[in-house]
Amino acid sequence: MPLQVSSCSWQQTKAAVFLSLPLRGVCIRDTDVFCTENYLKVNFPPFLFEAFLYGAIDAASSKAKIGDDVVSFTLYKKEAVMWETLSLSGDEFFIFDKETMQRIREQSVLQAQETAKEAAEARAAARREGQKQALSAMMKIEEEEREKIEAMKENERRKATSELEAWRECQRKAEERKTAQRTEKLCPQEKQTEERKKGKPRSLTRNSTSGSLATKGRNLGSVIFEELKGDSAPAPRPAGRIQISFTPRVFPTALRESQAAEEEEWLHKQAEARRAINTDVPEFGDLKEEEKNPEWLKEKGNKLFATEDYLAAINAYNLAIRLNNKIPVMYLNRAACHLKLKNLHKAIEDSSKALELLTPPVTDNASARLKAHLRRGAALCQLELYVEGLQDYEAALRIDPANSLVQSDADKIRNVIQGTGPES
Repeated sequence: MPLQVSSCSWQQTKAAVFLSLPLRGVCIRDTDVFCTENYLKVNFPPFLFEAFLYGAIDAASSKAKIGDDVVSFTLYKKEAVMWETLSLSGDEFFIFDKETMQRIREQSVLQAQETAKEAAEARAAARREGQKQALSAMMKIEEEEREKIEAMKENERRKATSELEAWRECQRKAEERKTAQRTEKLCPQEKQTEERKKGKPRSLTRNSTSGSLATKGRNLGSVIFEELKGDSAPAPRPAGRIQISFTPRVFPTALRESQAAEEEEWLHKQAEARRAINTDVPEFGDLKEEEKNPEWLKEKGNKLFATEDYLAAINAYNLAIRLNNKIPVMYLNRAACHLKLKNLHKAIEDSSKALELLTPPVTDNASARLKAHLRRGAALCQLELYVEGLQDYEAALRIDPANSLVQSDADKIRNVIQGTGPES
């Protein structure tokens, strides 16, 4: 049973009460303070101090400072009046029985619980408001991207329309020039025919006249045929075959150390992953075409990550993974977001999933495997699993032995494991 103490010193003004309570040699880490509008309790085992305050105080703005073997309180009054005494339990004009004191204690606990509940609800409301703002920011970014794309489409449409109109105008002018040239060629021939007709004597016989007309018709027909022949399309080209040879893929490693088979397997695996898009889910029906593209979602998540909007970035990566769960960079980027938000277990899970997809280990995916090991190692070290974290850092060093930063971090982790360095 704790020992009740009542020795304390206090002063007051009309606005506040200043109380000092000696701790009697008790460590300040073992001191517990509980305060409501009408009740103050300080528990510092094996001692207990409690005061049933004379008047109501503002518990939210009141302050307590523990140090130098003393607890100092600054209690702000709700009413600016002078108190006759600090605690009603010590006043001879007020008689407190055990039931009354217990009732006040219980009411104080209930009041503290209500205050804590209201504070929790306020935090939850603030968190929801933050999520709404994040969603609004993401929707605003999407709307800006959509407007930008629509503007680009409109500009391209106008450009194509203007080019088509210019081409049509050129075709019309070329046709007019051809018609004018054809007319110029036919006019001299017709004039010669008229002159020849007027210059012949009228005593020609009917047969001679018919022969002349037939000759003129043949000449005119030959001119028209030559003109049409000059304007006709060229003959079709002869058929043939075109041989195409592809440049063989060259791998940087020597033949005795070649990973050509693994490289080809990795490229084949990546090609299959890009084709494995799942858009048959009914809830994806409301998405636009660009929103069904995992690469577009990845770029949007990267932009949100750059603006430190990690929750919105996680939402973008989540949708991309639901569309295609075979792309390792999605898990790798989502692990970075979880690491920023201290969701360490989720960061470990996403990094491990990325490493599962980054197989077989080849040069093309070395950078991604390095990031996955470092992010999983950082999450493990923050969980104080230094041995497991060191294994990931050593795996990263095997991928990039010349990385001095990774080497420095690995040395720090070894010092922590050996007990010669500070925990970070």
